[in-house]
Amino acid sequence: MRETRGGRAAKAKEEGGDLPGAWAAYGKLLQYLRKRAGLNQQQLGEAIDYSLEQVASVEQGRRPAKAAFTRAADRVLEAGGVLEVLQDEVDRAKLPRFFRNFALIEAEAVSRFSYDPLLVPGLLQTEGYARALFAGHCPPLSEETIDQHTEARLSRQKLLTRVPLAELSFIIGEEALRNPVGDREVMREQWQHLLKVSALRNVEVQVMPAAPGFHSGLNGPFVVLETSGHQHLGYIESQEVGCVVHDPAEVSAFGLRYGKLRSQALNAVESARLIERLVGET
Repeated sequence: MRETRGGRAAKAKEEGGDLPGAWAAYGKLLQYLRKRAGLNQQQLGEAIDYSLEQVASVEQGRRPAKAAFTRAADRVLEAGGVLEVLQDEVDRAKLPRFFRNFALIEAEAVSRFSYDPLLVPGLLQTEGYARALFAGHCPPLSEETIDQHTEARLSRQKLLTRVPLAELSFIIGEEALRNPVGDREVMREQWQHLLKVSALRNVEVQVMPAAPGFHSGLNGPFVVLETSGHQHLGYIESQEVGCVVHDPAEVSAFGLRYGKLRSQALNAVESARLIERLVGET
């Protein structure tokens, strides 16, 4: 039977508040479909290779369903894909509260340009890198929450290959690439992943050299995004406080700064060569 790490039971509340409504809604629908199929929780668990406790926790909204759980349950219960339709909402609710609204906007973006001076951006992180970041959180997160935040961050990465393709640009500070988050193997895997993703035709990865002198990104990371309705927005985040910027003048300033940063960073070919050198040094 599949189980969460170490068989841990989910907490009655998520870190910082009540459990997300998306989990409860999914659980009620799962319970309805299970009863319609004439199965009890034990029988459903056996049919999809999950424990009774896992099925009960998902139905009660105490624990979010993973994608594998949803696919198996949808098949066994002949749900016609209705559970899979809810999976994105379930995954999004695993994200930290402050980020959820922006994640909803981001998922439908036409274009997304970001500058990240100190960390590899979440859309490009490997599981090992993301898990190391969440494990170092202060105050400490529960193992359950670390798992959930990691899963949600990886789920966001569907934007990289979503159809229709979004135009994506990432400028990453050289310090972020050299800062050893996790062990050497984690960083090596992260560098290799950056090279793989940068080969996608809708993705451009540039590195800002460690000592270029003054540049307009010294004030911190930011995102410039165009929505599916062709509205331009900005996003800034620091110390787990996120802010979506709507004011056209402020968003325009973000765009000007990003254009300047693009001209000051290494181009895509030079950036790939730098990352390749980092891989070769390990």
